[in-house]
Parts: sequence; structure tokens; C-alpha cells
Amino acid sequence: MKSFTSPRARALVVAIAAASLALTGCSENKGTSSGADSKKDQKEASTQSKAVTYADAAGSTGPAAAVAGAKSGGTIQVYQEAGLSHLDPGQIYVSDAGQVANLLFRRLTQFKEDDKGNVSVVGDLATDSGKSSDGGKTWTFTLKDGIKDSNGSAITSADVRHTVERQFAKFIFDGPPYLQTWLAGDKYASDYRKLLPGGGFDGKHLPASVLDTPDDKTVIFHFDTARPDLPQTLAMAGYAVVPEKTDTKESYDKAPVATGPYKIASYKVGKSLVLTKNTNWDPKTDSVRNQYPDGFNFQFGITESTQTKRLIADQGDDKNAIQLTGAVEATQIQDVIGNAAVNKRTTKGYQPYVMQLSFNLDRVKDKKVREAITYAVNSKSLIAGEGGAYGGDVAPNYFAPTLPGYEATYDPYGRLKTPQGNIAKAKEILKDVPAAEKKVVFAYSNSEAGQKRKVAIEDALSKVGFEVVSKEVDSASYYEQIGKINNPYDIYITGWGQDWPSAGTVITPVYDPNQVADGSPNYSHVKDAKVKELIKTALTQEPTEAAKTWKEAQHYLLENVLPAAPLWYTKQFQLSGSNIGGARYGSVSSLIDINRLFLKS
Repeated sequence: MKSFTSPRARALVVAIAAASLALTGCSENKGTSSGADSKKDQKEASTQSKAVTYADAAGSTGPAAAVAGAKSGGTIQVYQEAGLSHLDPGQIYVSDAGQVANLLFRRLTQFKEDDKGNVSVVGDLATDSGKSSDGGKTWTFTLKDGIKDSNGSAITSADVRHTVERQFAKFIFDGPPYLQTWLAGDKYASDYRKLLPGGGFDGKHLPASVLDTPDDKTVIFHFDTARPDLPQTLAMAGYAVVPEKTDTKESYDKAPVATGPYKIASYKVGKSLVLTKNTNWDPKTDSVRNQYPDGFNFQFGITESTQTKRLIADQGDDKNAIQLTGAVEATQIQDVIGNAAVNKRTTKGYQPYVMQLSFNLDRVKDKKVREAITYAVNSKSLIAGEGGAYGGDVAPNYFAPTLPGYEATYDPYGRLKTPQGNIAKAKEILKDVPAAEKKVVFAYSNSEAGQKRKVAIEDALSKVGFEVVSKEVDSASYYEQIGKINNPYDIYITGWGQDWPSAGTVITPVYDPNQVADGSPNYSHVKDAKVKELIKTALTQEPTEAAKTWKEAQHYLLENVLPAAPLWYTKQFQLSGSNIGGARYGSVSSLIDINRLFLKS
């Protein structure tokens, strides 16, 4: 999942991420985890790499468990620095929009977390998490009764079919690629869109041998190989249902139709988003979400430092406020942890995101240049800008501590020994590199955190002889801009977290040569044949064998390709107002669990 664009790592969500809906740590408002004890934090994070369980109909039946002490009524204020890049579910692969999607949209399946942090996949629109047959190549889902969109129209299998088919349309470019790629199979491995170029809008549809909807309540997926992770894939926000008759294609991004407990009352792009209760949402059909507040008022353009100041002061509407994906601003962390009453209002946890400095391999072709930059970057300085030990830990490789197969000591570039950068080593590598190759164009987000990162990158690279030309990019469209194949940048900071507990959800989307396209998270444009072969092999193996192949792929990527310099693993440290109830760190979103919030009075 893409990390979020706002100050902390941008999550898809897989956390989605991500968010996005990634699976990471869980901690209540105890003010103890994700602090200065990095070894303890990583140990806690590793316990959350266990696979989720798949629930039956009983576990998928609503209503959701009541939150202790919960009350109904009132409006929760939500603060965010950057605006949302998308609201069309098919375009959502980022943690900030993923959080909003939890309130607005339902999908065939959904992740469910209990009070102990255990996560399962349950049926959301479907009666259960799905039934597999034919050795896992076929999956059947039956829709629940009584599910309607916010207009009062019943959701049928035709809407699910439409949701899947529109993913093949060219205007859907920023969401997860898993389902489309799997349905396309080997025949269209290089370009899944060729399976259905019109996205279903031209009257042509996927054949029943790929996607079958024999009646209004039944959806059947057919794959050319076993897809045991399908229930987790379908739980991603990017696969939330889009009712067929309300789809306005490109315009849907600005006015999507809700199926969750809330609907859009008003939306001013980049400024505000107001949600009110969806009266057509039936809690008896939903085992995950609650509907305690009357609504949510999202305010964009509020910097992380302003958010923190207001929430510390805790006056007026700020008592009813949360941070969406932002965090306690680095210079104010001591003001929070030094005040017991304020610290009690924080949610903390280890996230799945690995922040890295990605190289555009189409422009930075000399591996020596990439190596020099990797040795030169200063993780210590970058982490200081995130809040020090409360904001993250040094990353020696591409796998986060929350991921199965994480290797704490795998450190090919000495990041752990020299977190401030190895200037001497970088200079040595650069000594025979032509001057023209020492000029690099660095894209950075125009957020507060982006400015700090810009200073740290410029400082580190200039010390070893690089000329850094920094280009500011709007934070709301940051990933969209760097996600263009022909972008004009050499290097840019990106963040990625597992979509579920498998290294395949990191290696495949970020480094698969088959996924070099506009909007793809293969931001470095990796086109290596061996990487392609390792991915193909791992996807056909059982988890234990696949883990070895994913490990080999990571080692090969870091040592032979070097598409990115690993920088830091992220932690989340968020603050809420004193009138917010039900706040906890969500292991599904790796953020505050937005599904269970209420106002105390």
C-alpha cells in the first residue's frame, strides 16, 4: 500500500496500508509503545506479521461489536494537511483516502480487528469471506440481503461485475493492480488492460469463464492459478463497489455514491469534505463499522504543526478533533509526552511503511551514482525531522519489521552502522563519475515534512559532490506526478507498506517489470528480467517456499539493481481531542481506527 502524502509516510491500506490496508501493530491509548525503545518496537511489530484468518457467515454477520462507553451524536472534526488525490474507490491506494473510504464504501470482504489486535477477513457485501474450489482457482461469493447504496438502490452482482470491469478502463490508473492482473492471467501479463480495453463501458464484458454472475446474488471469479489471498485483496478500498447506474467515469472521483455508514454532504477539493449519516446503511448487515457520530467534518490545508498546537491546547471544537494521517509535529513531541494528560490522548504504533529514496532508472542509469547516493543519504537527519525515535527507525533494507521474512541485520549499504551517511564511501564511488551525472533533479512534496526532507537530502548529497536541483510538487498529487512514466525527476522519496502479510505485496507492485505504467507503484521503472522471473516463481509457490524466493528477490534488487535507497521505517504518533472516545491504533489502517470513534459528550 502506498504511504500517505501527508507529513508522515503517505499506506494502500493496504493499507491498505494500506493503508491503505496494511496489517501492522495495534496498541491502545496507553502511551507506552512506539517510543524511544526501537528494539522493543520492532519486536512488537514482528508479532503482527501473522496471517489473518478467514471468517465464515457467523463472523460476517452484523451489527459490529459495540464500543465500550460509546454514545451517538455530534460531529468529529478531522484535520489534514494535504487534500485527497481521489475519492473514486477504483483510484484509492493511499492511506488518507483509505481512511475516508472506511466510512463511505463497502466491498465484497473487509478486514475486522478485535480488541486484542487479532485480524480476520469477513464478508462485507458478501455473506462470508468467500468459498474456494478447483484447488483455489475458483472463488464464489454470495451477496447479503438488504444492502443498498445511499440512493436507496439495491446492490446486486451486476454492480460487483461493473466494479471489477471498470478497473480495466484507462481512466482508472492509481488503484491496486492485483485483481485485474490475476484475472488477465499469463496471456495479458504485460498489459492487463488488453483483457477488457473498454472497461465494460462499451458493452463488452468479461467472459463467464473469468467472471460469472449467474444471478443477482452470486459472484464467481475464475483464475488460471490458485489465488489464496483473494479475500484479503478484495478487502482493499480500491475494490469497493461502484453502483453501475451511478458511475460517471472520470467525474465519479468528485461525487461517489456511498454504501457505508456515511455519505458525502459536500466536497470542496483541497479544502473540505463533510460527511453525514447514510440512512440507507443497515448496521445489521455490517460486522465491522459503527455509526456513532452524526458526521465528520474534514478540513484540509491545516499543517501538522498547527494541528498539534490546537490539539494540545484542546479548546472548543479541537476537543472533538482527530488527525487523519498526520502526526504530532516533531518539534512538539516533548510537549506531548511530557504532559501526562495530553499523552493520554495519543495513539501510537509501528507502521508497515518503508520510506526510501527512489531512483528513476530511466534517468539515473549509472549504478555507481545510485550507490553513491545510497551511501550518502542521512537517515538520522531524516528521522529527526519525523520526530526522532517516535517517528521512525533506520531502514537497512526494503522489508519492514511488520513483514514476514523481515531480516533485521540484512544491511548491504551499512545503514545501521552509519545512519548519518557514509560520506567517504560515497566520494570514493563518485571519483570517476562524469560531472554531468552528478546533477540530480529531486522532487519533494510541498508539505512541512516535505520541506524538512528536502533540506536533509540536499545537505547529504551536496557533501559528496552532487548538484541537487529540487522541484516542489503539490502534496495532494505527489504520487500521481512521480507515478508518471515520463516524469522529469531523477529521485523522489516514496513509501510503501504491505497490503497483507506477504512480501509478495511489496516486491510485486513496487518492482514487477510487468507493472511499469502510469500510476503504477513501480516508481523506479524496474525492468530487470531476473526480478520478473523471481516474482513469477514466488507467485506459484506455497508460502514457506515463496518466502525464500521473496528473500532472494530483495537481495538481488538491493545488491544488483538498486532501484531505491532504504531510508527509514515509520511509526505513527497521533493526537486526538479530549472529547474523542473509542480511539485506538488500528492494525488494519496503521492509523487511528476511524470505524469506532464517538464523542464522549
